[in-house]
Amino acid sequence: MSFLSFRSVSKAFPGVQALDAVSFDVECGSCHALMGENGAGKSTLGKILSGVYVADAGEILLEGQRIEAKDPLAARHLGIAIVHQELAFCPNLTVAENLCLGDLPNTAGWLDRGLMRERARKMLSEIEADIDVDRPIGELTTGQEQLVQIAAALGTKARIIVMDEPTSSLSVAESEHLFKLLGQLKQRGLTVLYVSHRMEEIFRLCDTITVFRDGRHVSTEAASATNPERVIHQMVGRDVVSVLPKHLDRPLGEERLRVENLTSPGKFSDISFTLRAGEVLGFAGLVGAGRSEVAQAIFGLDPNATGRIQVKGRALPVGDVQAALAAGIGLLPEDRKRLGLVLSMNCRENTSLASLSRLATAGFVRMGEERSMAQRYADRLRVKAPSTESLISGLSGGNQQKVALAKWLARECDILIVDEPTRGVDVGAKAEIHGLLDELACQGLAILVISSELPEVMNLSRRIIVLRQGRISGELAREQFSQPALMRLMAGMEAQL
Repeated sequence: MSFLSFRSVSKAFPGVQALDAVSFDVECGSCHALMGENGAGKSTLGKILSGVYVADAGEILLEGQRIEAKDPLAARHLGIAIVHQELAFCPNLTVAENLCLGDLPNTAGWLDRGLMRERARKMLSEIEADIDVDRPIGELTTGQEQLVQIAAALGTKARIIVMDEPTSSLSVAESEHLFKLLGQLKQRGLTVLYVSHRMEEIFRLCDTITVFRDGRHVSTEAASATNPERVIHQMVGRDVVSVLPKHLDRPLGEERLRVENLTSPGKFSDISFTLRAGEVLGFAGLVGAGRSEVAQAIFGLDPNATGRIQVKGRALPVGDVQAALAAGIGLLPEDRKRLGLVLSMNCRENTSLASLSRLATAGFVRMGEERSMAQRYADRLRVKAPSTESLISGLSGGNQQKVALAKWLARECDILIVDEPTRGVDVGAKAEIHGLLDELACQGLAILVISSELPEVMNLSRRIIVLRQGRISGELAREQFSQPALMRLMAGMEAQL
């Protein structure tokens, strides 16, 4: 008898069959991978197991007994927890308050804040996360929020944990801590359903791999009995080939962006670099190194930033978003849900959001042009949605990312800053986004790419600037690229070239 069994589980959303009669088994104490393209149904299945969604048909068996978690609290009582791909906290509450929100300690009906902080510190210490429990969640980096969410899931003493892209926002060191922790949890008999698009993680951590495609179960095999190429083919139904970017062979154009001594107290200091037309410049560094903060300052989002920014030789006021937009700068942020999209709007409205001034006459949007533009970019980026009128909140994380990118492509920026462009995106969509960025560079766009995935930033970039603790620790040209060289600079050591 299997520990956990899915039997003909189905789930539909308006216009989309997310899961279609999915059946497979999970062994106790195993790390079981769920893989597939964005929209294949992996996250939907995890949310059904953890009580976020209720299945339309089928059943789930736990130790031979049928279970039905109608909400997350019911799932928690069954010993099931989830670490969501998209972070779900109350940003105005502290870390301690968020960690204990489902079970606030009290004395005679009054909240015991001392005990709450003690519990929170203990939960964070279990994953070796050094985070102040009195800080509001909204002040944390995305990587820190991910760690807090992992601590919250483990703090429920669950027997089964669904981890949906748990390392998507973590640094190399933070990911290593998580991998070590997962090994310890397996030894204690905990069962993990692990959703990730990172092949190296899957084959390092997981015992079994289940592949989905278009909401259907394709295969369940031991990790030792398959290989990355076979899994990718099962996921996408075609071979995905890595191609050397074409922009590397093109001559660079004029200088588009010059940054000199850009500084923001407590965030970064003395950042200076240039970016030319047709160039892809990479930013590498550990989580908290200041990469995203520099990008936000260039886009005018940091009122405390000082220094000089020039676009095409003309001075750009620091801390002025409207001026940055007018100068042709676009920013695809790391946190697409909080900063990149309006979840209550549909795909069409999100795509046109940065281009409304060009689509409006006397304050009224020309709807025909807006629909045509949104459809054009949905086709170009292969967005999987019933239509451009579908709510963005109903799309998978990868398809949301494509729409967030389409918003800036529609504005036709001269300088595009992309922060974690393929976070939570499957291998097929990742190759498409990489190809699109290469195409844009070939067309003369100046692109700044920030990525925590060293293979990604190395593949895309002509040169890479490494940040450490808010300062530039080094710069590497294409011929100098190597993971050891980058990691040495990220650790504050001289690169051995």
